[in-house]
Amino acid sequence: MKTPKRLEPLVEDGLIDEVLRPLMSGKEAAVYVVRCGDELRCAKVYKEATKRSFRQAVKYQEGRKVRNSRDARAMAKGSRHGRKEREESWQNAEVAALFRLADAGVRVPKPYDFLDGVLLMEMIEGEDGDAAPRLNDVELHPDDAREFHAFMIGEVVKMLCAGLVHGDLSEFNVLLDEHGPVIIDLPQAVDAAGNNHAFEMLERDVGNMSAYFGQFAPELRYTRYAKEMWALYEEGKLTPETELTGEFAEPEDAADLDAVMREIKATLAEQARKEALRSATDEPCDEPPTPPWMRN
Repeated sequence: MKTPKRLEPLVEDGLIDEVLRPLMSGKEAAVYVVRCGDELRCAKVYKEATKRSFRQAVKYQEGRKVRNSRDARAMAKGSRHGRKEREESWQNAEVAALFRLADAGVRVPKPYDFLDGVLLMEMIEGEDGDAAPRLNDVELHPDDAREFHAFMIGEVVKMLCAGLVHGDLSEFNVLLDEHGPVIIDLPQAVDAAGNNHAFEMLERDVGNMSAYFGQFAPELRYTRYAKEMWALYEEGKLTPETELTGEFAEPEDAADLDAVMREIKATLAEQARKEALRSATDEPCDEPPTPPWMRN
């Protein structure tokens, strides 16, 4: 096929020998199958911000390092330089996450190079030698669903131990090759310690996995792995070898805010009633007493 313009620099630099075919086009990037020597790889071409359907929510950016204060100010103001820096930060996040997670032993595509908004990485192949299918395209036996769910929980734990939360994990961002699931699409990965929304995203990621695999093994829908692993993570006790139960008991002293507010309102109402009765006894009159909350 004709080489896309964005891939021409990689061909000229010898990083790609031939562009074979488009693989997919998603909300944030287009992916091509390319030949690099004797290997097939994927070239992920990030779309420009104006052409993406996915917007960079502020909560994903929280906790990410910026090169200097000038860049941070520009990004906050939304200037041309700031938008450019934000785009580079967004793209670099996936590259950095892939290298970090690959080093931590998480099953992600191996990254090779990143140039001019193009990420060159391992192609995950299916049993037929073509690109591996996504989880949402696969029908699973209950036993396989349980096995893959347990594996994915282990991968999420390894990611958390490496300091990252995927942030958008679902059956659409997991491939399935002959060895099992492979996690993809990480530009929205967040820093577990530096982002105030990290637990919210972790709980959603884990919930998506439980809901998907729970279609085939319903008992998985009722597991509580996110709260269990997060509690251990906050205590500094979570390791890749930690054996989780899928159960989590809320602390006994956890306050029920609604119950507390109801108790406060009931106490105030009773106090007002007693004051009204006391006033009526001390100063009898024909007019009903004025409630305390209406007195000057």
